[in-house]
Amino acid sequence: MSTPPARPNPPSRVYVARLAGTAVFDPLGDQVGRVHDVVVLIRLKGAPRAVGLVVEVASKRRVFVPLTRVTSIDAGAVITTGLVNIRRFQRRATETLVVAELLDRTVTLRDGSGTAVIEDVALEQRRTGDWMITKLFVRRHTGRTGLLRRGEAFVVDVEEVTGLAGGRAQGATALLATLEGLKPADIADVLRDLPDVRRLEVASELDDERLADVLEELGEEDRVAIVSALDVERAADVLDAMEPDDAADLVSELPSDKARDLLERMEPEEAEDVRRLLAYDEHTAGGLMTTEPLVLPPEASVANALAHARRTDVTPALAAMIFVVRPPLETPTGKLLGVVHLQRALREPPHTMLGTMLDKDVEAVLPEDPIGKLTRLLATYNLTALPVVDAGGRLLGAVSVDDVLDHLLPDDWRDAEDEVTDEAMTRTAHG
Repeated sequence: MSTPPARPNPPSRVYVARLAGTAVFDPLGDQVGRVHDVVVLIRLKGAPRAVGLVVEVASKRRVFVPLTRVTSIDAGAVITTGLVNIRRFQRRATETLVVAELLDRTVTLRDGSGTAVIEDVALEQRRTGDWMITKLFVRRHTGRTGLLRRGEAFVVDVEEVTGLAGGRAQGATALLATLEGLKPADIADVLRDLPDVRRLEVASELDDERLADVLEELGEEDRVAIVSALDVERAADVLDAMEPDDAADLVSELPSDKARDLLERMEPEEAEDVRRLLAYDEHTAGGLMTTEPLVLPPEASVANALAHARRTDVTPALAAMIFVVRPPLETPTGKLLGVVHLQRALREPPHTMLGTMLDKDVEAVLPEDPIGKLTRLLATYNLTALPVVDAGGRLLGAVSVDDVLDHLLPDDWRDAEDEVTDEAMTRTAHG
């Protein structure tokens, strides 16, 4: 994203794109977090007023800091009074987030010269102490193709545009840039803070693999809404990229016609895995298992096993255990011979065959076994995963401890606000 021309700013003017990521300190110089976004109120008349900062503190929690608690905003630091509300920030209907909602928005120039895209927003502090949006750094659209023409970037007074409150298509370039490097769970947390329409806009701009990972971290209502809004071919591609058990959970939440259409458009092998999982009750081993654990034959070496465990698409819980089977190696496999724990493999020479170090005492479960039995086995034997087999001892999949935990927690656990206390921070009312 382009930034405004490099020139000295008056001390009271701050560009938000530059402010994002700035460290926030208390009066003693201790860092309490970093600026994530700016909250503004867009009014029918007059310049929009900034009311606070969204600050990311420990554990990726985003909290609201009223601008009345901010004593200084400089290029490299924001200083607060030290009073920080540690409750998780929740955007109100009357509030707008600058980075999440204003940047990339298309506005109309009042002089009749066309439309432009907002690339940055300038805040200025008035004598009253209020911070107002006064300037916009924009890039003009071409009249013929709608594409951006290089060299037509300029600063305009906020009163010289219309459309700040929305109504035009909005891109996601600026917000996506702030999500770069975040874990899927953190991106999901950002999406939950956005208005419904904006959430769909941003989600649709994520690539298939990234969106698949994020959907696995969202609650039922949000992920159903996102998948339902996607083009059916794109939605099928995203489901292909998801873990089979998570894809099955999502498909089961969709209307039957939509679910059937998506299954028909998915890759045949991926769709078959999902259909198999849908046949089981969601609170049984069959409903919780993934059909893609780490599976190798007994003649495979330790080096081969470690290479498979390093795959980025394998969760830590599943990477800790290699399931050793007779061919075929695709689930349903041949007979399960035993498991090899990653910790044991790390203590053996690379050429050692897995068949010589099998743990045959790990109890396999049947697909119809209830979640209570899985929980007891995982806890009793300190395991991260359990093999799921059919009556003939063939491996059907594996249940990991994180999948069991996910189903034991309340349905809305991802949206619940943690009960957090900190003597160094004083709770204040939001706003």
